[in-house]
Order: sequence, then structure tokens, then C-alpha cells
Amino acid sequence: MSTVEKTLRASAAGAEGRPATAVGLDGVEVGFRTRKKDVTALRDVSLDVAAGEFVAIAGPSGCGKSTLLKLVAGLLAPTSGEVRLHGEAVRGPRPDIGYVFQRAALLEWRSVRRNILLQAEMRRMPGEEARRRADELIEMTGLTGFEDAYPHELSGGMQQRVALCRALLHKPPVLLMDEPFGALDALTREQMNLELNRIWRETGTTVLLVTHSISEAVYLSNRVAVMSARPGTVTEIVDVDLPAERDYAETLGRQEFRDATSRIRELLGAASGED
Repeated sequence: MSTVEKTLRASAAGAEGRPATAVGLDGVEVGFRTRKKDVTALRDVSLDVAAGEFVAIAGPSGCGKSTLLKLVAGLLAPTSGEVRLHGEAVRGPRPDIGYVFQRAALLEWRSVRRNILLQAEMRRMPGEEARRRADELIEMTGLTGFEDAYPHELSGGMQQRVALCRALLHKPPVLLMDEPFGALDALTREQMNLELNRIWRETGTTVLLVTHSISEAVYLSNRVAVMSARPGTVTEIVDVDLPAERDYAETLGRQEFRDATSRIRELLGAASGED
């Protein structure tokens, strides 16, 4: 076991040596009413995510993946069941999470550094501490030299790096990511996968990622929660038996990677050549 893996497991261990649960969903259901009918978005969803773990959520469009993230963030209340963050019931918006969306949603009139520091302004973080943290993240994500650039001067991948820095500025123990690389080209997406894997290993942050890409889900995660069509529920959790540090090409060629992606495709009813 690598030093990184030992550190991650140690940070996730509870007082009695058991993994501490960072995110917990217990029998969660979400329903809402349209003009014409009642709709159940999620039904009987149960999932535990250990501290320091990376869990991906895969499923067909409209199955409630994004709704699940909103529940964890406290932006939506379940119709029934319970959502917990670090053992505490989620009753409203939580300040101890980071959130990255599909679009970077940067402010065009603010530079890279000032877009990142927007998080500090909203949270009223001490200025010197926030600036020091922003500089650390800029270096970590390879944005050094672009601190004063504006969004229109950045590529799509660089804009998403800025959004990731903004989400990590306050050192959230849990990071929620909703299809963050879906709009990127294949090569940039691969580079962002490598970057995210490295950042996760360096920070030990618990990550919950929603993605439509089976290969991305397996490459990045410890486990993949596969969801059914609406009403969405977790049909199976697929373990990913890969080392924490993952070379992209080498990982895609491993039997463990092929086994996991094949199982997820089978569960989703996807054709063998699809992603």
C-alpha cells in the first residue's frame, strides 16, 4: 500500500479504527408535484461515503443524480428519509461543502484570483488567509502566471480549474461535483481527470462526483454508485480495485478497470462500445 493510500485510510478512520462516514443517505425519497401529476425523483436511496473516499454516481439522464447532490448540500429537503453530513442531519444549506458545476460560472469582469476570492467574500474569510490559500490552489492547479487573466482569456479546462479552486478555497471536507467536465473536449477532459485525481490524493477531501462517463467514473473513484431510471435508486455499488495514484493510459489497460466498466455498462444496459 502506498504512503498516500495509508494517509487517506488513516484520515478516514474513526476512534475505534472504523471508517468515519462523511456523507450518509438513509432511505431517502424525493417527490414533487407538476401541473399534471405527482413525480417521484428518488426512491429509497441509501448510501454511505467514508471520509476521504471518492465516490462517483452514474446513471441514465433524469434519474436524480443532481438531485442527490442538492440533498447533500442542503439545497433541497427529502420528502422522507434522512441525509447526514459528518453524522449530523442536514437541515439546510451547509457551509462545509464545496460545489463544482458543469459550467464554471465565472464572473467575466473579475480576474482568476478575484473569481477564486469571491468565495472568501461570500464567507467573510480573513483576507490574508484567503489570499494565501488562493495562491496555494493556483499553484496546485497549474494556473500560475494566469492570476490576473480574465475568463475570456482562458480555455474551458482552465476555467474549470478556476471553479475548482473557488470550491476548495475554504478547505471543505466534502466536495460535490456535478458533471464538471461534461462540456470539455476529450483531451482536456482526460487532463482534468488526471488533475482531479492528483488534487484528491493531495488534499484527502471526500468527493462525490456525478458523471455520465463510465470510464471517468471508474478512473477517478474508489466506488461507483449505479442508479436506475426514475424514480432513481442505487441498484448496485461497484468497487474499483485500483491504486490511489493512477496513470491514465496504464489504468485504462488494467483488467480491474475493464471489469468495473463492463459491470457498470451491464447495469445501465449500455452497449459495450459506449461510454
